[in-house]
Amino acid sequence: MNHHMDHASGSSLGIIFPMFLIVLFSFLYMGAAYVLKRRKQLRQWPLHRSILWILGVFCAIFAVDGPLAERAHTDFNCHMTAHLLLGMLAPLLIALSAPMTLLLRTVKVTFARRLTRVMKINVVHLFVHPVVAAVLNIGGLWLLYTTNLYSVMHKNMIWYVVIHMHIFISGYLFTVSMIYMDPVSRRYPFAYRSIVLVLASAGHGILSKYIYANPPAGVEAAQAKTGGMLMYYGGDAIDLILIFIFCLQWFRATRPKAFASVSRETSL
Repeated sequence: MNHHMDHASGSSLGIIFPMFLIVLFSFLYMGAAYVLKRRKQLRQWPLHRSILWILGVFCAIFAVDGPLAERAHTDFNCHMTAHLLLGMLAPLLIALSAPMTLLLRTVKVTFARRLTRVMKINVVHLFVHPVVAAVLNIGGLWLLYTTNLYSVMHKNMIWYVVIHMHIFISGYLFTVSMIYMDPVSRRYPFAYRSIVLVLASAGHGILSKYIYANPPAGVEAAQAKTGGMLMYYGGDAIDLILIFIFCLQWFRATRPKAFASVSRETSL
């Protein structure tokens, strides 16, 4: 019990930096949206994007701090719920809020051009390549649950923070590599991305079945079964939303005239 209390206290201290980043970016996002409103431009920042941002940030905070995060140290089902929130739902909601588009509209033109040039650098672009993003996302999960990383994470504060940051960042990179809500230096064909999306979803589903049959280190068999089922069905539910948006974008791209009268600001 004392070990758990010490670890919980250590992880709470270790989560301060990620929480600081979450709060900081939240203020920056809402501040940028307010700046556009004060400028009284013709194209105001859509309210629904700000709402999506707030919901995404709430999911991330709920996953790393609070009752769910505390119980996740000893309850694999709570851990898996936090994983779905932090690695899948929060990245999806934040990607739909189009933060990079908001940034480019808010800053000065000279800075926006510099930022655009940075985005075109090969190393930067590599991380949003569909295949690379999928490997970072799904491959990282396989390493976490099929090695001793899961047990190490709950014993070492640094690993705890690093792994949780990786789960969110890799989930976000994968999401933005599938659905283009923000400007990108290179757009890959829908057919190419669809293949990667299907394979990544399959990899996530297979991993959930593997967890069901082969509990991670330190996880009881009963919790591994329910946690694996939660990962499988919960992941499928979020993937369905992602697939729906992806297919909608594909349809709109092939039927431009049908959506010519629809404002791009209010579209997904």
